[in-house]
Amino acid sequence: MKKRNAVKLSAIALSAGAVSAPAMVHAQSSVTLYGIIDGGITYVNNAGGSHVVKFDDGVSYANRFGFKGTEDLGGGLKAVFVLESGFNLGNGTLAQGGAEFGRQAYVGLQNQWGTVSLGNQLDITNEFMEGYNISSFGSGYAIHQGDFDRMNGDRLPNSIKYMSPDVSGLTFGGMYSFGNTAGDFHEKSAYSLGAHYAHGDFTVGTAYTRLNNPNGIYAFDPYAMIGAKTFLGQTVATVNPMTGAVTDLYSSIPFNVDSQATFGIGSSCGIGYLMLFGNYTYTTIKGFGQSSHMHVGEGGASYNFTPALTLYGGYQYTYYEGTHWNQGSLGLHYLLSKRTDVYVSGDYLKGSNGVNAVIGYSFTPSTSSTQSDVRIGMRHSF
Repeated sequence: MKKRNAVKLSAIALSAGAVSAPAMVHAQSSVTLYGIIDGGITYVNNAGGSHVVKFDDGVSYANRFGFKGTEDLGGGLKAVFVLESGFNLGNGTLAQGGAEFGRQAYVGLQNQWGTVSLGNQLDITNEFMEGYNISSFGSGYAIHQGDFDRMNGDRLPNSIKYMSPDVSGLTFGGMYSFGNTAGDFHEKSAYSLGAHYAHGDFTVGTAYTRLNNPNGIYAFDPYAMIGAKTFLGQTVATVNPMTGAVTDLYSSIPFNVDSQATFGIGSSCGIGYLMLFGNYTYTTIKGFGQSSHMHVGEGGASYNFTPALTLYGGYQYTYYEGTHWNQGSLGLHYLLSKRTDVYVSGDYLKGSNGVNAVIGYSFTPSTSSTQSDVRIGMRHSF
Protein backbone atom coordinates (compact mmCIF):
# COMPACT_ATOMS: atom_id res chain seq x y z
CA MET A 1 0.00 0.00 0.00
CA LYS A 2 2.96 2.31 0.51
CA LYS A 3 3.54 3.39 -3.06
CA ARG A 4 6.59 5.30 -4.20
CA ASN A 5 6.01 7.63 -7.09
CA ALA A 6 9.27 7.86 -8.99
CA VAL A 7 10.74 9.97 -11.75
CA LYS A 8 12.98 8.20 -14.22
CA LEU A 9 16.34 9.83 -14.84
CA SER A 10 18.46 9.59 -17.96
CA ALA A 11 21.12 6.89 -17.91
CA ILE A 12 23.73 9.37 -19.14
CA ALA A 13 25.70 8.90 -15.93
CA LEU A 14 26.12 5.22 -16.73
CA SER A 15 27.18 5.76 -20.32
CA ALA A 16 30.62 6.98 -19.26
CA GLY A 17 31.43 3.51 -18.00
CA ALA A 18 30.18 1.97 -21.22
CA VAL A 19 32.67 4.00 -23.28
CA SER A 20 35.53 1.92 -21.94
CA ALA A 21 33.56 -1.34 -22.35
CA PRO A 22 32.36 -1.60 -25.97
CA ALA A 23 30.91 -5.06 -25.44
CA MET A 24 28.36 -3.60 -23.01
CA VAL A 25 27.27 -0.59 -25.08
CA HIS A 26 23.95 -2.19 -26.04
CA ALA A 27 22.96 -3.13 -22.46
CA GLN A 28 19.76 -1.36 -21.37
CA SER A 29 20.12 0.51 -18.08
CA SER A 30 17.89 2.77 -16.02
CA VAL A 31 18.23 4.77 -12.82
CA THR A 32 15.26 6.08 -10.84
CA LEU A 33 15.24 8.86 -8.26
CA TYR A 34 12.45 8.63 -5.67
CA GLY A 35 11.56 9.96 -2.25
CA ILE A 36 9.02 10.93 0.39
CA ILE A 37 8.86 14.19 2.39
CA ASP A 38 6.55 14.41 5.40
CA GLY A 39 6.16 17.26 7.89
CA GLY A 40 3.58 18.61 10.32
CA ILE A 41 2.60 19.78 13.80
CA THR A 42 1.88 17.37 16.68
CA TYR A 43 0.22 17.93 20.06
CA VAL A 44 0.96 15.46 22.88
CA ASN A 45 -1.08 15.74 26.08
CA ASN A 46 1.56 14.39 28.48
CA ALA A 47 5.25 14.01 27.63
CA GLY A 48 7.24 13.77 30.83
CA GLY A 49 4.52 15.52 32.78
CA SER A 50 3.73 18.42 30.42
CA HIS A 51 1.86 18.83 27.18
CA VAL A 52 3.90 19.69 24.10
CA VAL A 53 3.20 21.19 20.69
CA LYS A 54 6.03 20.46 18.29
CA PHE A 55 7.12 20.26 14.68
CA ASP A 56 7.65 16.64 13.74
CA ASP A 57 8.49 14.93 10.47
CA GLY A 58 8.77 11.52 8.87
CA VAL A 59 5.64 10.41 10.72
CA SER A 60 3.05 9.34 8.15
CA TYR A 61 5.95 7.85 6.17
CA ALA A 62 9.62 8.16 7.01
CA ASN A 63 11.43 10.86 5.03
CA ARG A 64 13.76 9.44 2.41
CA PHE A 65 15.37 9.85 -0.96
CA GLY A 66 16.97 7.15 -2.98
CA PHE A 67 18.28 5.81 -6.24
CA LYS A 68 17.44 2.45 -7.71
CA GLY A 69 18.64 1.02 -10.95
CA THR A 70 18.79 -1.97 -13.22
CA GLU A 71 21.09 -3.09 -16.02
CA ASP A 72 20.06 -5.73 -18.54
CA LEU A 73 22.90 -8.26 -18.71
CA GLY A 74 21.21 -10.41 -21.34
CA GLY A 75 19.57 -13.80 -21.19
CA GLY A 76 16.97 -12.58 -18.71
CA LEU A 77 19.62 -11.60 -16.14
CA LYS A 78 19.70 -8.11 -14.59
CA ALA A 79 21.95 -6.30 -12.19
CA VAL A 80 19.99 -4.30 -9.58
CA PHE A 81 20.90 -1.79 -6.88
CA VAL A 82 19.28 0.52 -4.34
CA LEU A 83 20.82 3.36 -2.31
CA GLU A 84 18.29 4.95 0.05
CA SER A 85 18.91 7.62 2.69
CA GLY A 86 16.65 8.65 5.57
CA PHE A 87 16.68 12.23 6.83
CA ASN A 88 15.07 14.57 9.33
CA LEU A 89 13.15 17.35 7.58
CA GLY A 90 13.19 19.70 10.58
CA ASN A 91 16.96 20.12 10.72
CA GLY A 92 18.25 18.35 7.61
CA THR A 93 20.27 15.75 9.48
CA LEU A 94 20.55 12.09 8.48
CA ALA A 95 18.39 9.48 10.21
CA GLN A 96 19.31 5.86 11.07
CA GLY A 97 22.08 6.96 13.40
CA GLY A 98 23.62 9.28 10.83
CA ALA A 99 24.28 6.61 8.18
CA GLU A 100 24.44 8.08 4.68
CA PHE A 101 22.37 5.27 3.18
CA GLY A 102 20.93 3.87 6.40
CA ARG A 103 17.55 2.89 5.00
CA GLN A 104 18.83 0.63 2.23
CA ALA A 105 22.07 -0.02 0.39
CA TYR A 106 22.39 -3.14 -1.71
CA VAL A 107 23.46 -4.64 -5.03
CA GLY A 108 22.26 -7.87 -6.57
CA LEU A 109 21.26 -10.06 -9.51
CA GLN A 110 17.74 -10.80 -10.74
CA ASN A 111 16.26 -13.29 -13.20
CA GLN A 112 13.11 -15.34 -13.63
CA TRP A 113 14.00 -17.37 -10.53
CA GLY A 114 14.12 -14.37 -8.20
CA THR A 115 16.53 -11.81 -6.78
CA VAL A 116 19.68 -12.31 -4.72
CA SER A 117 21.07 -9.14 -3.12
CA LEU A 118 23.83 -8.10 -0.74
CA GLY A 119 24.01 -5.17 1.68
CA ASN A 120 21.90 -3.27 4.23
CA GLN A 121 18.35 -4.45 3.46
CA LEU A 122 14.77 -4.43 4.75
CA ASP A 123 13.98 -7.61 6.65
CA ILE A 124 11.30 -10.11 5.64
CA THR A 125 8.95 -8.91 8.40
CA ASN A 126 8.95 -5.58 6.59
CA GLU A 127 8.44 -7.22 3.20
CA PHE A 128 5.46 -9.36 4.18
CA MET A 129 3.99 -7.97 7.44
CA GLU A 130 4.42 -4.20 7.73
CA GLY A 131 1.49 -3.53 5.40
CA TYR A 132 -0.94 -5.04 7.93
CA ASN A 133 -0.10 -2.46 10.63
CA ILE A 134 -3.30 -0.58 9.71
CA SER A 135 -3.07 1.81 12.68
CA SER A 136 0.11 3.30 11.28
CA PHE A 137 -1.58 4.07 7.97
CA GLY A 138 -3.83 6.43 9.88
CA SER A 139 -1.16 7.68 12.28
CA GLY A 140 2.50 6.99 11.67
CA TYR A 141 3.05 7.00 15.44
CA ALA A 142 0.85 3.92 15.89
CA ILE A 143 3.49 1.22 15.55
CA HIS A 144 3.32 -1.75 17.91
CA GLN A 145 4.63 -1.23 21.44
CA GLY A 146 8.38 -0.63 21.37
CA ASP A 147 8.61 -2.03 17.83
CA PHE A 148 9.85 -5.25 19.44
CA ASP A 149 8.07 -7.19 16.69
CA ARG A 150 9.83 -5.11 13.99
CA MET A 151 6.58 -4.10 12.28
CA ASN A 152 7.90 -0.54 11.79
CA GLY A 153 9.94 -1.33 8.69
CA ASP A 154 13.34 -2.41 9.98
CA ARG A 155 16.41 -3.69 8.17
CA LEU A 156 19.36 -6.04 8.63
CA PRO A 157 22.94 -4.96 7.81
CA ASN A 158 25.68 -7.03 6.20
CA SER A 159 23.05 -9.35 4.75
CA ILE A 160 22.47 -11.69 1.84
CA LYS A 161 18.82 -11.90 0.77
CA TYR A 162 16.70 -13.94 -1.62
CA MET A 163 13.26 -12.85 -2.82
CA SER A 164 11.23 -15.08 -5.12
CA PRO A 165 9.27 -13.92 -8.14
CA ASP A 166 5.48 -13.80 -7.95
CA VAL A 167 4.17 -17.32 -8.62
CA SER A 168 0.40 -17.13 -9.06
CA GLY A 169 0.17 -14.65 -6.18
CA LEU A 170 2.70 -16.39 -3.92
CA THR A 171 6.03 -14.79 -2.99
CA PHE A 172 8.57 -15.89 -0.40
CA GLY A 173 12.03 -14.99 0.76
CA GLY A 174 14.77 -15.31 3.31
CA MET A 175 17.92 -13.54 4.42
CA TYR A 176 20.93 -13.87 6.72
CA SER A 177 22.77 -11.00 8.39
CA PHE A 178 26.44 -11.54 9.29
CA GLY A 179 27.54 -10.34 12.73
CA ASN A 180 31.11 -9.80 11.49
CA THR A 181 32.44 -10.58 14.98
CA ALA A 182 35.89 -12.16 14.95
CA GLY A 183 35.90 -15.59 16.56
CA ASP A 184 32.09 -15.75 16.99
CA PHE A 185 29.95 -16.37 13.88
CA HIS A 186 26.74 -16.26 15.98
CA GLU A 187 27.19 -12.95 17.85
CA LYS A 188 25.22 -10.00 16.40
CA SER A 189 23.96 -12.17 13.54
CA ALA A 190 20.33 -12.35 12.42
CA TYR A 191 18.05 -14.11 10.00
CA SER A 192 14.57 -13.55 8.59
CA LEU A 193 12.17 -15.54 6.40
CA GLY A 194 8.54 -15.52 5.32
CA ALA A 195 5.91 -15.73 2.61
CA HIS A 196 2.98 -13.77 1.21
CA TYR A 197 -0.06 -14.69 -0.89
CA ALA A 198 -2.43 -12.36 -2.76
CA HIS A 199 -5.55 -13.22 -4.72
CA GLY A 200 -7.81 -10.39 -5.78
CA ASP A 201 -8.70 -8.30 -2.72
CA PHE A 202 -7.53 -10.99 -0.28
CA THR A 203 -3.96 -11.22 1.06
CA VAL A 204 -2.18 -13.11 3.82
CA GLY A 205 1.44 -12.87 4.96
CA THR A 206 3.70 -14.35 7.59
CA ALA A 207 7.30 -13.82 8.69
CA TYR A 208 9.82 -14.79 11.34
CA THR A 209 12.85 -12.67 12.24
CA ARG A 210 15.50 -13.36 14.88
CA LEU A 211 18.29 -11.06 16.06
CA ASN A 212 21.16 -12.30 18.21
CA ASN A 213 22.52 -9.61 20.57
CA PRO A 214 20.47 -6.67 19.17
CA ASN A 215 22.78 -3.68 18.90
CA GLY A 216 23.32 -0.29 17.28
CA ILE A 217 20.06 1.47 16.38
CA TYR A 218 18.19 -1.69 17.46
CA ALA A 219 19.65 -1.77 20.98
CA PHE A 220 17.06 -1.70 23.76
CA ASP A 221 16.08 1.24 26.00
CA PRO A 222 13.04 -0.38 27.68
CA TYR A 223 11.69 2.65 29.55
CA ALA A 224 11.80 4.90 26.49
CA MET A 225 10.32 2.15 24.32
CA ILE A 226 7.33 0.99 26.39
CA GLY A 227 7.41 3.02 29.63
CA ALA A 228 8.14 -0.02 31.82
CA LYS A 229 10.34 0.38 34.89
CA THR A 230 11.36 -3.29 34.99
CA PHE A 231 12.28 -5.52 32.07
CA LEU A 232 13.43 -9.14 32.11
CA GLY A 233 13.52 -8.91 35.89
CA GLN A 234 15.90 -5.94 35.82
CA THR A 235 15.25 -2.38 37.01
CA VAL A 236 15.44 -0.11 33.97
CA ALA A 237 14.06 3.14 35.46
CA THR A 238 13.83 4.57 38.97
CA VAL A 239 11.39 7.05 40.49
CA ASN A 240 12.39 9.75 42.97
CA PRO A 241 9.94 9.26 45.89
CA MET A 242 10.06 12.97 46.76
CA THR A 243 9.58 14.52 43.33
CA GLY A 244 8.23 11.67 41.24
CA ALA A 245 10.94 12.30 38.65
CA VAL A 246 11.85 9.25 36.57
CA THR A 247 15.46 8.36 35.73
CA ASP A 248 15.91 6.19 32.66
CA LEU A 249 18.91 3.99 33.49
CA TYR A 250 19.51 3.04 29.85
CA SER A 251 19.03 6.34 28.06
CA SER A 252 22.73 6.55 27.19
CA ILE A 253 23.89 2.93 27.41
CA PRO A 254 22.23 -0.09 25.76
CA PHE A 255 20.22 -2.65 27.71
CA ASN A 256 21.91 -5.75 26.35
CA VAL A 257 19.76 -8.82 25.66
CA ASP A 258 20.76 -12.16 24.20
CA SER A 259 18.15 -12.45 21.48
CA GLN A 260 14.94 -11.03 20.04
CA ALA A 261 12.75 -13.27 17.88
CA THR A 262 9.37 -12.38 16.41
CA PHE A 263 6.74 -14.31 14.49
CA GLY A 264 3.85 -12.55 12.79
CA ILE A 265 0.87 -13.31 10.61
CA GLY A 266 -1.52 -10.86 8.99
CA SER A 267 -4.30 -10.64 6.45
CA SER A 268 -6.44 -8.13 4.57
CA CYS A 269 -9.68 -8.36 2.63
CA GLY A 270 -11.46 -5.82 0.45
CA ILE A 271 -15.24 -5.37 0.39
CA GLY A 272 -16.13 -2.58 -2.00
CA TYR A 273 -14.76 0.68 -0.63
CA LEU A 274 -13.91 -1.00 2.69
CA MET A 275 -10.61 -2.79 3.36
CA LEU A 276 -10.28 -4.91 6.53
CA PHE A 277 -6.91 -5.63 8.17
CA GLY A 278 -5.74 -7.86 11.01
CA ASN A 279 -2.46 -9.14 12.40
CA TYR A 280 -0.96 -10.97 15.35
CA THR A 281 2.68 -11.02 16.47
CA TYR A 282 4.47 -13.09 19.10
CA THR A 283 7.89 -11.87 20.22
CA THR A 284 10.34 -13.64 22.53
CA ILE A 285 13.10 -11.66 24.25
CA LYS A 286 15.84 -13.49 26.14
CA GLY A 287 18.44 -12.11 28.53
CA PHE A 288 19.74 -12.27 32.08
CA GLY A 289 18.76 -15.95 32.21
CA GLN A 290 15.12 -15.12 31.55
CA SER A 291 12.71 -15.28 28.65
CA SER A 292 9.66 -13.05 28.18
CA HIS A 293 6.98 -12.94 25.51
CA MET A 294 5.06 -10.04 23.98
CA HIS A 295 1.70 -10.65 22.32
CA VAL A 296 0.20 -8.01 20.00
CA GLY A 297 -3.17 -8.28 18.29
CA GLU A 298 -4.37 -5.57 15.92
CA GLY A 299 -7.44 -5.02 13.79
CA GLY A 300 -8.82 -2.16 11.76
CA ALA A 301 -10.02 -0.90 8.42
CA SER A 302 -9.74 1.76 5.76
CA TYR A 303 -12.68 3.28 3.93
CA ASN A 304 -12.55 5.32 0.73
CA PHE A 305 -15.28 7.96 0.82
CA THR A 306 -13.98 9.20 -2.54
CA PRO A 307 -10.86 8.34 -4.56
CA ALA A 308 -9.18 11.25 -2.76
CA LEU A 309 -10.54 10.89 0.80
CA THR A 310 -9.68 7.87 2.99
CA LEU A 311 -10.34 7.17 6.66
CA TYR A 312 -8.06 4.74 8.51
CA GLY A 313 -8.77 3.26 11.93
CA GLY A 314 -7.06 0.66 14.07
CA TYR A 315 -7.04 -0.91 17.54
CA GLN A 316 -4.12 -2.68 19.20
CA TYR A 317 -3.96 -4.88 22.28
CA THR A 318 -0.56 -5.73 23.78
CA TYR A 319 0.41 -8.00 26.66
CA TYR A 320 3.92 -8.29 28.11
CA GLU A 321 5.22 -9.36 31.54
CA GLY A 322 1.84 -8.91 33.21
CA THR A 323 1.19 -5.51 31.64
CA HIS A 324 -1.62 -4.63 29.22
CA TRP A 325 -1.81 -1.83 26.67
CA ASN A 326 -4.88 -0.74 24.68
CA GLN A 327 -4.45 1.73 21.83
CA GLY A 328 -6.83 3.27 19.31
CA SER A 329 -5.80 5.29 16.25
CA LEU A 330 -7.60 7.28 13.55
CA GLY A 331 -6.38 9.13 10.48
CA LEU A 332 -8.11 11.03 7.69
CA HIS A 333 -6.06 11.53 4.52
CA TYR A 334 -6.97 13.74 1.57
CA LEU A 335 -5.12 13.56 -1.74
CA LEU A 336 -4.46 16.94 -3.31
CA SER A 337 -2.86 15.05 -6.21
CA LYS A 338 -1.41 11.62 -6.87
CA ARG A 339 1.77 12.72 -5.13
CA THR A 340 0.63 15.09 -2.39
CA ASP A 341 -1.77 14.60 0.51
CA VAL A 342 -2.73 16.31 3.74
CA TYR A 343 -3.92 14.47 6.81
CA VAL A 344 -5.10 14.73 10.40
CA SER A 345 -4.57 11.88 12.86
CA GLY A 346 -4.81 10.97 16.51
CA ASP A 347 -3.93 8.19 18.97
CA TYR A 348 -4.97 7.24 22.49
CA LEU A 349 -2.99 4.73 24.56
CA LYS A 350 -3.83 3.31 27.98
CA GLY A 351 -1.54 0.93 29.83
CA SER A 352 -1.75 -0.92 33.12
CA ASN A 353 -1.23 1.00 36.35
CA GLY A 354 2.45 1.57 37.06
CA VAL A 355 3.44 1.83 33.41
CA ASN A 356 4.15 5.25 31.92
CA ALA A 357 2.40 5.20 28.55
CA VAL A 358 4.39 6.07 25.43
CA ILE A 359 2.90 5.95 21.94
CA GLY A 360 5.01 4.32 19.27
CA TYR A 361 8.40 4.91 20.93
CA SER A 362 7.97 8.48 19.63
CA PHE A 363 7.63 10.76 22.67
CA THR A 364 8.92 11.12 26.20
CA PRO A 365 6.85 8.66 28.27
CA SER A 366 3.83 10.10 30.06
CA THR A 367 3.80 10.48 33.84
CA SER A 368 0.58 8.44 33.89
CA SER A 369 -0.72 5.25 32.31
CA THR A 370 -2.29 7.18 29.40
CA GLN A 371 -1.00 9.29 26.55
CA SER A 372 -2.67 10.84 23.50
CA ASP A 373 -1.64 12.85 20.46
CA VAL A 374 -3.21 14.81 17.60
CA ARG A 375 -1.37 15.69 14.40
CA ILE A 376 -1.91 17.62 11.20
CA GLY A 377 0.57 17.06 8.41
CA MET A 378 1.42 17.03 4.74
CA ARG A 379 3.24 14.46 2.64
CA HIS A 380 4.73 14.62 -0.84
CA SER A 381 6.13 11.74 -2.88
CA PHE A 382 8.38 11.98 -5.92
